[in-house]
Amino acid sequence: QVQLVESGGGLVQAGGSLELSCTASAPVKIMGWYRQTPGKEREWVATIVSDGSLDYGDFAKDRFTISRDNVKNTVYLQMNKLKPEDTAVYYCKAAELWSTFVSSELGSWGQGTQVTVSS
Repeated sequence: QVQLVESGGGLVQAGGSLELSCTASAPVKIMGWYRQTPGKEREWVATIVSDGSLDYGDFAKDRFTISRDNVKNTVYLQMNKLKPEDTAVYYCKAAELWSTFVSSELGSWGQGTQVTVSS
């Protein structure tokens, strides 16, 4: 499994922006983000494949942008127009197979980074 190191996150006011990044220790086909708030299951945010194809969760489609740099093995998540309900720990995820990417137990996970949006 690749190792993932996240950066970014922090505290921002509602309507503001943040960018998260996640660097993998080796090339990996599928990279993306999940988020989790206390007492809730981990929620899928966005995914990007090495060929550039991407997809978003419904809440993220109009405000978040996922991108990746295959040379740097890094995925980014640009979050705009943030809302208090976006407050969560954001986790980077990487996998070679879709079945692994959607699994909560398999694949590689980042350490998580806190995003807090104040109202």
